Amino acid sequence: MYRHLLVPLDDTELSIETVSRAVKFAHSMGARVSFLHVQADHAASLTGEADAVRLTSPAEYRDTYQDRARALLTKAESAARALGVPCDALVRVGATPYEAILEVAHGAGCDLIFMASHGRRSSVGMMLGSQTLKVLTHGELPVLVSSARESANANPVVAAIREEHRSLAAVLHAWLHLVNTYAQQGGTADVPLMRSMVRYIMEFPAAVRRVKGHGQLYRRLRERTAVFHAELDELERQQERGRSLVEAHAALLDRYDRGAATLAELRDAVEQYARFMWEQMGREEGVIVPAAERYLTEADWSAIHAAFAGTRGSEDDAEAEYRQLFSRIVNSTPA
Repeated sequence: MYRHLLVPLDDTELSIETVSRAVKFAHSMGARVSFLHVQADHAASLTGEADAVRLTSPAEYRDTYQDRARALLTKAESAARALGVPCDALVRVGATPYEAILEVAHGAGCDLIFMASHGRRSSVGMMLGSQTLKVLTHGELPVLVSSARESANANPVVAAIREEHRSLAAVLHAWLHLVNTYAQQGGTADVPLMRSMVRYIMEFPAAVRRVKGHGQLYRRLRERTAVFHAELDELERQQERGRSLVEAHAALLDRYDRGAATLAELRDAVEQYARFMWEQMGREEGVIVPAAERYLTEADWSAIHAAFAGTRGSEDDAEAEYRQLFSRIVNSTPA
């Protein structure tokens, strides 16, 4: 029925669930998706933290706010690719976001706009939810509104798993794009950038408590039902193999840096690892998460959420560090 969706996103938590819902809907329709992030037109007004930072520290504004938009859209594209949904991503600047949304929708040939029903003011200074009604009343295209109430009540553990998958998938896509670009254009690969990617993949899940949370999820699902024991066994084997593979890729990158391995070898290894990881994440998100939603109790979810949340303090600092590392990776990768 619909062939091309426009999905406007801000940088609030609602966007995670909006992306998941939009991608699943597009997949069911066989449609493509264009993700859109509208940044405030700072020449038109001066409101909010982002505007003040832009004027007082342009470099910090670029690193903190502009780069965040690309990171947001990169994760959204990864979510679409995970389900085989064709996609692209756009950034526009405008004083009135709803006008930018409608302009892009018509210009891109979209036949449906998929929006959250409510939003909160984000750190970029744009309130997306306040624009939904204006898109509905001023536009001619159909608008599918994703319920904010449902998004607000979304399982925080499932949201955390999806966010982890989007982040890892985005780095994998950036790594693949990087080695393919070097293979096509020639020249020497950016080894420090690729080392940053390896570091992110190796350290991110443990640094932000994901390993402990996944362990709790698997253990409690095993306790509730034996139906998925084989799937859990295979997933745990894949995770162990994944750790070995990324360590091997780190060693291969070192050999490449010394001239002892070729770019073709590096590219083949990255492609193999990316396919392996996408299968692993697909198994967890497509089989284990739905099983957990069916069989686990409220007490189970509370315990799992506590494992994912961990303690405050140094672990929060680690999570902030890896968010910054992610932003540097996706914004340093050639477009």
